[in-house]
Formats: sequence, C-alpha cells, structure tokens
Amino acid sequence: MYFTFLPPMCVSYLFLSCMHCCHRFDVVGLVRALAMINAIEVMNKSPLLTDVNITLGYKILDSCSDVNTAMRATEDIIEQANCHTGSNTTTCSQPVMAVVGSSISEISIAIARQLTLKMIPQISYSSTAAILSDKSRFPSFMRTIPNDKYQTAAMVSLLSTYGWNWVGIITTDGDYGKSALDNFMSQASEKGICVAFRSILPQSVSSQDVDSAITQTAKIILQNPKAQVIVSFAKPTHMKYLYQELKNQILNAGQDMKSMRRVWVASDSWSSSRSVKGNLTLNDIGHVMGFTFKSGDLSSFNEYLSKLEAAWQDYEGHNPFLQELYVQLKSIKSSGDTELVYKAVKTLKEYTQPNTILGVEMAVSALAKAVASICQSRDCKKPGTVQPWELQVDFILRNKSYAFDRNGDINLGYDVTMWRSDGDTKIYVQDIVAEFHIDINNFTYTNYSTTQQFLDNIFSKCSNSCVPGEFKKTVEGQHTCCYECINCTENYYSNKKDMDRCLACDTNVEWSPEGSSSCIPKKTLFFAWKDGFAVVLLTFCALGILMALLVSGLFLHQRGTPIVKAAGGPLNQVILFSLVMSYISAMLFVGQPNSLQCKARQVLFGISFTLCVSCILVKTLQILLAFQFNPELQEVLRRLYQPYVIVSICVALQVATCICWLVHKSPFNYIIRNPTTLLEDCHEGSYLAFGVMLGYIALLAFVCFICAFKGRKLPQQYNEAKFITFSMLLYLISWLLFIPVYVTTSGVYLPAVEMVVILISNYGILSCHFFPKCYIILFKKEQNTKSAFRKNLYEYSSKNKDSIWVCGSSVTDQWCSSQHSTISASSISVPGANPVNPTPMTNCRDRSSCTSLHRELMTRHCLRRSISV
Repeated sequence: MYFTFLPPMCVSYLFLSCMHCCHRFDVVGLVRALAMINAIEVMNKSPLLTDVNITLGYKILDSCSDVNTAMRATEDIIEQANCHTGSNTTTCSQPVMAVVGSSISEISIAIARQLTLKMIPQISYSSTAAILSDKSRFPSFMRTIPNDKYQTAAMVSLLSTYGWNWVGIITTDGDYGKSALDNFMSQASEKGICVAFRSILPQSVSSQDVDSAITQTAKIILQNPKAQVIVSFAKPTHMKYLYQELKNQILNAGQDMKSMRRVWVASDSWSSSRSVKGNLTLNDIGHVMGFTFKSGDLSSFNEYLSKLEAAWQDYEGHNPFLQELYVQLKSIKSSGDTELVYKAVKTLKEYTQPNTILGVEMAVSALAKAVASICQSRDCKKPGTVQPWELQVDFILRNKSYAFDRNGDINLGYDVTMWRSDGDTKIYVQDIVAEFHIDINNFTYTNYSTTQQFLDNIFSKCSNSCVPGEFKKTVEGQHTCCYECINCTENYYSNKKDMDRCLACDTNVEWSPEGSSSCIPKKTLFFAWKDGFAVVLLTFCALGILMALLVSGLFLHQRGTPIVKAAGGPLNQVILFSLVMSYISAMLFVGQPNSLQCKARQVLFGISFTLCVSCILVKTLQILLAFQFNPELQEVLRRLYQPYVIVSICVALQVATCICWLVHKSPFNYIIRNPTTLLEDCHEGSYLAFGVMLGYIALLAFVCFICAFKGRKLPQQYNEAKFITFSMLLYLISWLLFIPVYVTTSGVYLPAVEMVVILISNYGILSCHFFPKCYIILFKKEQNTKSAFRKNLYEYSSKNKDSIWVCGSSVTDQWCSSQHSTISASSISVPGANPVNPTPMTNCRDRSSCTSLHRELMTRHCLRRSISV
C-alpha cells in the first residue's frame, strides 16, 4: 500500500525559460520527508500491521512550494487510479491509497479539489486554512492540527490579555491569508481590538509585485509608531525580506534602529523558522511571540537521525534529497566525508520542528490504524477501497489517544513561544511560555514571569487608557480604539479602565462627584441626639421639666397660703402638668423620626399647650369678673363662669381637631433626597390641620392677652394680668416669627426651630406665672398673709380715687345713676376675709348733695361706686 508525501523541499521561482523551476533547497522540507519515512518504518514494525501482514509503502513528491507543481503531481496520482479502471492493468503501478500533505494551505486547497474527484483521502500535518474544515467542499480532507479559526482566537486572546488594542496585520493574498485575515478581523472586533493597518503581500515570493509590496509594507509600519504590535500570517521568506527592508529604510532616513522594534505575533507559518533573521539580531527586530502546534516526543526521530549519520551511504543511495543536501554542503566547504555527514545531520537537527514532526507521525498513525482495520476484509490494492471518512478513527500514539472531530481536525491547542537572543547573531525559539487550550479558549502560562519581564512595558494603543472615573468618547469617522477620555458627570461613575460609558448611581441612596470611580452612599441626616445644638435644647427641656416639678411640689406644699390660692389654686397643678407634657413633646423633635414619633409630637404639644392656655384664660376671666364689670353683668357672668367646664370645652375642641388630623391625613416620616444626603424628617401630613391646631392655640392666647391687658392695673398681689399679658405676647410673637421661618427653611435643624419656639413659650409661662409667686413664697413670706392682702386691697382702693366715675356740672336736673362694683372674697380667694359693709352712694342732683356724701371728693363730682370686701 502506497502513500504519497508532498513536502516543499524546493522553492519555485518564475523564469522566462521555464514555467516553474525548483530552486534553493529547503532543509525544513527534507526534515519533514525524513520524519514521514521514519514514521512509516516504525509503523511497519509495529504489531498493529505485522499482525495483519500489511506493509506501508510511500512515494515522496516535491511540490516546490508551488500550487501548479503540486497539481501536476496530483494529476499523476489520479491517472494511476484511472489506470486500474481500464481493461489492461498489468502496466499500472501500485495505486495510492492516501496523500499526506501539503504543509501549505493554498497547495492543500488546490490538490484537495482534485483528490475529491476520486475521493482519495488527504491528511495534512500543517495546512491550517479554516475553509478546509468545510466538509461540503472538501469531504476527503483531514488534518492533525487545529484550523486557523482557533489560532486567530488565541492571538486575539493574547492581545486582549496584554491590553494591546491597536495592532497591524500582515498576510498574503492566498486562501490561507484571506481566511486568517477575515477570522482575525471579526474576532478582534468582538474584543475591542482595532487594526491600525492591513498589508497583503503576494502569496508567491517569486511574484514580480513582491518587492514593491514589501517596500510599501515597511513604510506603513514606520508611519504607525503607535501600533507597536504586528500580527503576521506571512511566509518566512516574506518576513525575512520585510525585516531587511525595514532596516534599509531606517538607515536611509538616518534614524535609530530602535524605531524598528515591535512585538511580532507570529503565526504557525513562520513562528519556528530560523531563516527570517537574515543578518539582523533580535535586538533589532524586537520581541517575537510565536504560535506553534503542540510538540511531540522527538526520541524516535532523533534515533533515526543517529542511524542516518552512522550509515549515511546506505540512506543516501536511496534518497536523492539527501544526495542534494550532501552536494550543497560539499560545495560550501571542502571537508572529508565524515565531517560532511556530521554537518548534514547537525543541519537536519537544527531545522527540526517538534510540532511538525508530531503532526506527520499522527497522520501516519491514523492511516495505519485505518488500514489495519479495513484491509483485513477488503482488497486494498484496488483504488477507492478506503473512503476518506473511514480514516477518521481514534488512534494511539505513544500511549496517548487522539481523535478527529466531525470536521476532520485534531484540536490539540497551541504552544506560545518567545524568541530570545544568545549574543548578537544567533536567534532561537525559547521554551514554551504558555499553552492555549481550545476547549476553554484560554491560556495557561508556564513561564509567566518571562513574558511579564519583556511585555509589560509594551504600549500598543491608539489612545491612552481611560482610568476609572472616565469614559471613552470616540470621534465620528475614527476607529473605536481612537478616543478621548471624558470625566463622568455627577452621579455617574466608571470603575474599570476604558469603559465605553459611565454607569448611573442609584440617586435614591447614592451619589458621586464628577470623575468618580464609584458611588458614595448618601449620608443619612436627622436632628440627632448627639448633635451639640440638640444637647443644649434637651438640657433646657430637662431643666424645664425639673423646674415645673419643683414648682408643683412647692405649690402643693403651700396650697393653703393666700398667694397660691390667689394664683389659681388647683389650676396651677393643671398648668404645670401641661407644661411638663409640652416639654416632653419638644423632646420628640430630636432623634431619627419614625411614624409614631411624628404623630405624637405635634398632637401632644397641641393638646398640652391648649390645656395650659385654657387654664390661663380661666384665670384671666376670673380677675376681670372680680374687678372690671358692673354688678349686673358680673352677676350674669358669675353664673356662667364654670372654670373646669371652660377648660374642658377648650381642650375638647383641640382634641377633636387632632383626631380629625390623625384620621384623615396624619403626620408621617419621610426622606428628603438631597444631592449628597438623605434628610429624614417628619411631614405634617395636612398643613391645613397643622395650621388650624396652632391657630386655635393662638386664638386662645390672643383672648388671654386682651383680657389680661384690661386688668393690668390690679393690686400687686393680684396683678397676674401683667404677667399673663407679657407671656401671651411672648408666645404670639415667637410663633408669628416661627411661621415664615418654618415655611422658608429646610434642613436638619428645621425641627430645632419649632423646638426653640416651644421652649420659649413654656419658659415664658413658667417664668411669668410661677417664678414671681415662688419668689414671694420663698423670700417674701410676710406678703403671703391675709393681713397683707387686705392692706394691699385697701391701698389699691385709695390710690384709684382718680379713676372714679364723675358727673359734670352741666348735667342739671339729672340723676347720676348709682353704680356698685364689688371685689368679693370669693373672687380673689382671700381666706377668712369678712366683707366690709358697702357704703352705698345716693343719687344727687346738685353739687351740695354730692359733697355731703364724701368730703374728700372734689367739688362738682359725685362718687358712684361702693366697694365691699
């Protein structure tokens, strides 16, 4: 059974005298052919074939790296297959069961179309064009390597890992180059990588246009200094010419050779080639990262080369390619046979590519496994016996299992290598620094520190990276990789580099200043207990409660004395209790608001202060009833005057208002969302109800003020009217000032405004109503007696002679109506005071009768009031 092997051991050039003449011996192609021979010999000796008595043969044809040459060779294979279909087959040579090759995708595509006509299986060890995985077009093609779709994906992943998003790409105009370019462009676009330039070189290095294309490519590279990373799918010869052209242009321009340095991402087509260096050093070129196929064990092939060196004459006689290598070496240096053989084998070892050797060995192993299985039941000497899909079998090579996928590919992944320099001239491939796994589309670094050392400082971007807090703004018509960095606006942020847009903060609970990389939680504010101003106000509240309780205890202890009875007796305790409640309501304005607190603070203040003002109103009416009204009206009002009923009615009206408020639209806690803070406060629910509550208290206070103002000239011990007037005036003024401040002000200290007004009102009542009494009780005890009260009343009566009612002299023949005004003991609660007999005033018609009634009166006046105590 014969297999055909198509390695490109020569390079073709176009001459006028011949269509395609092979020229310049390719050692790499010879190494691949020797690997093929060794693999077949190993398999022929293996139990897999010896057990079934099958031996593999081979026929090696040189493609000269040329499509036409390879197609002519393939045509010969097809003619041999046709020969066996005729009547006379005696002159036909052994038919070819399968073809191994080629290493170049363009050649593999061309011959695959020919082999498909006869369904002759083809297995390539190095052709990576993605189009070859299309079974509808190439049903007889298989390969032992991944297609370029995975290689370009690995390249894009590598570029993305290092943040290189502005790269150049060099490829060829053949099927391989076009396929690689299309795959790379689509995959790079998905990762946000832009192509700064694309340079497409002629596929054939013998093309007349190759020189101009190389020159133009070198110019483009030097004109794009920001593209520090270049991905190349070109051939080794292309890269060699390109490096030399770059050097020439830089030297001609008088520039430093450092401007030539780039990071070159090499495809499998040239990543392991040593010929690209020419006369340059790696210091001139820059860094080369190459993608290669998975490497195998070279022990078998190295053993074969050792045998070759030991028995060179035997091998050379059967292999014309070895003869040509020997002749070339002999022409270069005149040496003995032994030295030339050593030099030849050394050259073969230097050009050995472990990844390609593995691919060749897998191809032969797959064929051997299929032949051993099929040819036991069929006559494999006939053409077309083995169909392409029958070769897609699982096989074992060196105790490791391999399998083709449904596209006829074996996807082992890639090794990533870096070139390094040893001295100034020698370049060789470094140990593997990473592995790319196709199944997970990710890298595993085996020597990460080395790559970091060389590549971390490489910057290949059109624009500088946008730091967190900025976003990319591209200019219309430019690449998306060329952009400006704009700060995120207020309440927007970006937390990663090179973000396309800023993310919005949740403005309900977060905020951010301009150019922010994160959102800041809004600070929750309220009138807190630990606030300095709150501590001061709470101290005044506590002090007010303490003083109210002390005054209550003092008044309770002195409840039988004239000053306490004259001040209102039991009503004092009610007023003091209401003040304590009012102080407590003021304390509810401090702290983090909650629903119950918001409802309780206004209602508690409204009811408690209404109770306080109602009691003061009763006291004011009591004084007026005693001193200001005429006897007839006084009698009527005294019947209607019921202190506790009046207080109850006044308080009941306020309670009804508060109940309606709580039922229909009660106060509630809510959050005011400011740009950078969250202010927790109480909403009054219905501002109308809130206004009615305060207005009702103000109405009672105003009535108290009017009534107290009328009685401001009463005796000193009874003169609460002055203090009531002042306290009510203080209340009205403070609350009138509170209203515009409350309406126009917002913030954390708004509750403190109302709290201050409440304290002013409470302290005004406490100071005006109770402190003077406490002063008399504690320090003027002589004035807190019954006799002192009688004396005070008498002095008041004597001092007010100028306030009596008079009748003018012009009133003749008329009577001055007799009036009686009485200050009763029950009205002022002076204990044990016996009424003094009133001195009635008689009617008078003229001056003589008036003067006889009261000697001290001035003439032409008549006194018309009597006082009874």
